Amino acid sequence: MEIGAATATAFALLAGGDPALWEIVWTSLKIALAGLAIATVPSVGAAYLIATHDFPGRRLVVVLAQAFLSFPTVLVGLILYLLLTRQGPLGSLGLLFTPTGMVIGQAVIGFPVVLAFALSTLQGADARLRETAWVLGAGAWRTFFTVLRELRFGLMAAVVAGFGRVIAEVGSALMIGGNIEGSTRTITTAIALETSKGEFAQGIALGIVLVALALLVNVLLAWLQGAGGFRR
Repeated sequence: MEIGAATATAFALLAGGDPALWEIVWTSLKIALAGLAIATVPSVGAAYLIATHDFPGRRLVVVLAQAFLSFPTVLVGLILYLLLTRQGPLGSLGLLFTPTGMVIGQAVIGFPVVLAFALSTLQGADARLRETAWVLGAGAWRTFFTVLRELRFGLMAAVVAGFGRVIAEVGSALMIGGNIEGSTRTITTAIALETSKGEFAQGIALGIVLVALALLVNVLLAWLQGAGGFRR
């Protein structure tokens, strides 16, 4: 099929609400959002502790957090595959080639991204913010939530970056999910499969959805940042 005809067919699939295509999109969103939700709380908490406490090896931890931004997702997939396969230490859980296993993979991939961006936001914050909370009598937890509230837009950017990382990755999703139709087939794995088969229409359609998701998330973040600035 020529590229022009494939593109026209791709738009027809999108406009016609092709069930198979939108099932893939929905599966991708569910898995990515679930993995990101699991990763966000511990990564933001870890970023706060690193940014507000001095301890031996702190600099090394910061460097490692930034280095893991470029950690190959296919290597994450390989490590998890070895852990979850029947011969692996976690094989008895039966998580390989399941949506749950993919969620775990997405959480592992999203964690260092949210951590690194949240850490950058927290380190760049005015130190007087935390000190003022302490002076006003706020306890540890209240200070923590006060800082998060004041830096919410920067932290939201960290979460958005994490979403962009997990929704677009293919290595871990393919190795842990197995690209099973109706269960673990995501946007990226479907694009890889359809392209390898020479079926470009669905691949192009899913690529359009992926780009649209990225644009939508960033437009939403820009709107929230503008709304926050207006309220002030």
